[in-house]
Amino acid sequence: MRVAIAGAGAVGRSIAGELLENGHEILLIDKTPSAISVERVPRAEWLLADACEITSLDEAALQRCHVVIAATGDDKVNLVVSLLAKTEYGVPRVVSRVNNPKNEWLFNESWGVDVAVSTPRLMSALVEEAVSVGDLVRLLRFSQGDANLVELTLPPESTLAGIRVGDVRWPEDTSLVTIIRGSRVLTPSPEEALEPGDELLFVAAQAQEERLEELLSARHGPEHRPSAGREDGPRNT
Repeated sequence: MRVAIAGAGAVGRSIAGELLENGHEILLIDKTPSAISVERVPRAEWLLADACEITSLDEAALQRCHVVIAATGDDKVNLVVSLLAKTEYGVPRVVSRVNNPKNEWLFNESWGVDVAVSTPRLMSALVEEAVSVGDLVRLLRFSQGDANLVELTLPPESTLAGIRVGDVRWPEDTSLVTIIRGSRVLTPSPEEALEPGDELLFVAAQAQEERLEELLSARHGPEHRPSAGREDGPRNT
């Protein structure tokens, strides 16, 4: 996969190193000569250019990229790069760094951003995740579809403990994508039973977050509990 990264500072170089280790083709773009440190990421391609200029992006052959990452320290630059990548070059996936949380509302599909990553928000979310059991924590916002990556640790007293994933009536527009159980990362099959202490990661519509938190807490009412049988009839045993 070909990935272009606008911004060759510490953040951009770190991302480039990780992606190169995973076998991807990386192009680093920066307009500051001192930022062009080929020896730090020797396996990447480097381009000394202004990523906000169409001529620079033409030179970078951005239309061949599968992903563009706007990783500069300037939110205005990241927004312009994202918009150009999406509208002028049709890049399928645009990820943008949000430096100032006050600007986060701008980083959406109107500016070509598929995923906005706010470091302050992510750090605070990870702190909350470490100390919160039974409370929903928003980890990442996806601009398209108004969906978020959220995490909730199943409390010991939850009535869903011991219930199989396929027997839970999850809220509309939510998808359980991963169960973290101790050191294990589990794909949530319908037959997998939930256990107290499970860290559950969902992609969920923002409008459903409150209902999802209520469902997984110990306080939800009987209308949310799994039914004795599946809606399509009793299970054969």
